Amino acid sequence: MSQQYPPPGPGFGPPPPQYAPAPPPHAAPQQAPPYAQAPQQAYAPAPSQPAADGPDFLAVDKRNAVVVDASGVAFESSGLSIEFRWPEIRSVHYQASPSGKALMVAVIHMDGRFFECVVEAKPRSRLQEWIPQLAWVLGHYRPAG
Repeated sequence: MSQQYPPPGPGFGPPPPQYAPAPPPHAAPQQAPPYAQAPQQAYAPAPSQPAADGPDFLAVDKRNAVVVDASGVAFESSGLSIEFRWPEIRSVHYQASPSGKALMVAVIHMDGRFFECVVEAKPRSRLQEWIPQLAWVLGHYRPAG
């Protein structure tokens, strides 16, 4: 008796092209060893589209990042990233951490799932720059909330 599982939902993937690291100069392309198998994909990733012109927001620390732009919201946490397109986002919430040392951003997915990313603000005054900028960018893309 086999059990059917639903296809995987949106998950971690590479950063958006505009934030992907550039290859080092003079680097030779790497080739897979002849005995390596091609990776198999359980599902096809969404086609990457260039971001439309518009304001963007970027908050980064040593391990985490939050990006808000025309395509949606992206989180990176300790090398893992997840991207949310605007049509799949129910709401975006943000606040300063209780200690006042970090920005906490949460995305509520249309299906009710909750995702959060915390970015440390160093120096602490940077947090006072991020919050109004994030409010303005979110207001541009989501004027009703």
